[in-house]
Amino acid sequence: MAMSVSQPGSRGGHRRRGRRNQLMSEINVTPFVDVMLVLLIIFMVAAPLLTVGVPIDLPETQAKALNSETQPITVSVNQEGQIFLQETEIPLDEVVPKLQAIAQTGYDERIYVRGDRSADYGTVMQVMARISSAGYRNLGLVTLQEQDQ
Repeated sequence: MAMSVSQPGSRGGHRRRGRRNQLMSEINVTPFVDVMLVLLIIFMVAAPLLTVGVPIDLPETQAKALNSETQPITVSVNQEGQIFLQETEIPLDEVVPKLQAIAQTGYDERIYVRGDRSADYGTVMQVMARISSAGYRNLGLVTLQEQDQ
């Protein structure tokens, strides 16, 4: 009677060569999905925090909201009379040159003027007069919509 002797770990006396040392060529997407979900949550939480502008107490009116597809240029006047272009404080003399530098569509650019409720009316009008006299005709005043009580 003949008896076959097999090596430990082999099946039926046949050895598979190189099978154990071969690299796995499958992509494991679970870590990728985990990372993407974490990034999604981070961006969802962080996005509202990025839109904080100059803190201004806007007056309320009954005017309807305007529809706009693009991000408008905003010039803000706070209660101390400081003037801001977007979120950067600038002196009154630099309002028009800075607008001309950032206006993408030239004098047809939509410009919103935001004046604090307790800001000096004369300062807000000076800013609007400078912008208007420079040739910008698409000016708008930003207010809050009145709440029905």
